[in-house]
Amino acid sequence: MNRKTFLAAGGALVASALTLAACSGGGGGGDDNHLVLYSSMTDNDLNVFIDIVGAEFPDIDIEIVNGSAGELTTRIQSESGNPQGDMMWGGLDTADGDRYTDVFEHWLSDHEDELLPEYRSPNGFYNVDHLSTVAFAVNTDIEAELGLEINGYEDLLDPRLNGRIAMADPTSSSSAWNNISNIMAVYGYDTDESWDYIEALLDNGLVIVSSSSIPFASTEDGEYAVGLTYEDGIAALLKSGASHIRLVYPEEGTSASAFGTAVIEGAPNADLAKQVINYLMSPDGQAAYAEGSGTVRMTTSADYTLEFLPSYDEVTWVNRDVEWLTENRESVVDQWTELYTRSGGA
Repeated sequence: MNRKTFLAAGGALVASALTLAACSGGGGGGDDNHLVLYSSMTDNDLNVFIDIVGAEFPDIDIEIVNGSAGELTTRIQSESGNPQGDMMWGGLDTADGDRYTDVFEHWLSDHEDELLPEYRSPNGFYNVDHLSTVAFAVNTDIEAELGLEINGYEDLLDPRLNGRIAMADPTSSSSAWNNISNIMAVYGYDTDESWDYIEALLDNGLVIVSSSSIPFASTEDGEYAVGLTYEDGIAALLKSGASHIRLVYPEEGTSASAFGTAVIEGAPNADLAKQVINYLMSPDGQAAYAEGSGTVRMTTSADYTLEFLPSYDEVTWVNRDVEWLTENRESVVDQWTELYTRSGGA
């Protein structure tokens, strides 16, 4: 039986709702059909990936190593002399620029010209397949208990939310960097207003957590009132039947990071990875993934519908300066770290 094993970035098996039987077939698939995927995507995303890729490649055997963007890219860098993975999907932000140029093969899919022009590869090795839009996960029970209505950034500064807002670590998490980027897009790039807002958020007890999934999952569990996160994670909870969580786009405006997939340089099964990425980047693959998940906006110019997200014109958008964020990421992270340390963060 072809199988999919689900591993943490550190190598230990992770309890997951994902099935061990990715696709039907016999005998384990053989090396030519064995794909090792490093991914920061959610369980919902990975289930859909398995479904659509398994349907397109019936004999494929998929092994998934799951972790944060920082964990996975660090692992890929450490394995560069002897790569263990074939491709990475998720966590590869276009604002990375050429940061990982040495660990991914400079290759793009056959469908680059079929993407929306603004989402074509910025570096020649990220195949930009999906968007991650900034959103708040709001626990409606806690919101009602506190007598609040949380609609935007200014609401997060209410003292009643002190210590009850969670975000991942922007020094290592793509989702947290996405949230810092959106604050800059709303309040101004490297302006006093942006940094004053970030400092005020920290002073209101913003909790920095270790994983991109914690802000939405632990908010749904009632540990936090608000999670600063991304729409896919929240929508996946709604898709699974969660009834006391609300997906909120900040009323001041939201924006999206564009994320990609790439072939690991020297991958043991690079040819299979390229076939899979070619399918994922095709109009058919993009539409199949979008409609299968119902929770992720894609970069294709093809039409598709999303069951669990509002349409584009129902959301207030702000423009994101990806070039500025790419050029200034290190200095922004340094200033964030200084403010976080000053606020009492570890």
